[in-house]
Amino acid sequence: MAKLKIILDYPPMKLVARAEASRGIGAAVATVSEPVGTPYRTRVSAFGPPMDYEPESTTVWSFPERGSWATHNGTYRGNWSPYVPRNLILKYTVEGDTVLDQMCGSGTTLVECKLLGRNGIGVDINPQAVDLTLRNLDFDTGDRRHQTRVYVGDSRNLNDIQNESVDLIATHPPYAGMIAYSRRTIDGDLSALSVPIFTTEMYQVARECIRVLKPGKYCGILIGDTRKHLHYVPISFLVENVFLKAGFLIKEDIIKLQWKAKGTRERWRGKSYDFYKIAHEHLFVFRKPKAEEKLSEFKLSSCGLLSVVASVGGCSQTGSADNLLRDVGAGAQPFTHGPDPR
Repeated sequence: MAKLKIILDYPPMKLVARAEASRGIGAAVATVSEPVGTPYRTRVSAFGPPMDYEPESTTVWSFPERGSWATHNGTYRGNWSPYVPRNLILKYTVEGDTVLDQMCGSGTTLVECKLLGRNGIGVDINPQAVDLTLRNLDFDTGDRRHQTRVYVGDSRNLNDIQNESVDLIATHPPYAGMIAYSRRTIDGDLSALSVPIFTTEMYQVARECIRVLKPGKYCGILIGDTRKHLHYVPISFLVENVFLKAGFLIKEDIIKLQWKAKGTRERWRGKSYDFYKIAHEHLFVFRKPKAEEKLSEFKLSSCGLLSVVASVGGCSQTGSADNLLRDVGAGAQPFTHGPDPR
């Protein structure tokens, strides 16, 4: 198997202010904070889901109507339903906590942070996505006690975020190269990578996640799968494995049903095939262990589970899976509390 190309140069984060969105940021530039009294440009008529909505209580989530309150809409391809971050925020944080979405896309998570009284940090490698995020955040809730920061940056280098300073990570990565968000014009864009290289780079994402997250806190990752040569490619479980290797514990595996998936509709228009159309995603909720915890109790919910699988034996297919897992895990060490593990 050809050796995977590892990307080593991850650009630093650069803060962008709300005023930049009015003229299009064009490129990543650091800015000072916006002046007090800058008027908001978007009026919203609803600040939450329908009154009869109750937060999810099982491990199967289904949202036939994706949610259109505040500035939420489905025009940014692949963005997640606001019900997903809303449920994570309500479940795992309290008002005033800090929530990070380091692949923020159109800003869905940050909009929910603003509505629910949480401090939000958004990062995206694509300046156009950051521009859209700032526009979607440009409405007034009447509550100025909480702060939102938006950066152009790389999820593998969260240099402006201190160790163990985040209460929740809620993010929706690209599914390898299924949707090329920057049309391969931005170096390091995860959405332009093949599955093996994407998996390796997601390990670096996981290491940054565990660095910035407070002990005992949670990281929610929504990830889906694909097909190649008409066979299933479980991207989600590759991502789960690298997060376990980084030192996380798996708390939940929530199945989110897909509705009106554009890619599925466009590619598989026929009525009958010799496979089933993919209609679900995995929402993995990982927990960062506390320093004093006895990790042996969580062996089957940690990277210890991978050693159980490894003990079964090698892959019977010549060369492929064993080499991939070996490459993905190269140099991987469980997280230890203390200095930045990078």
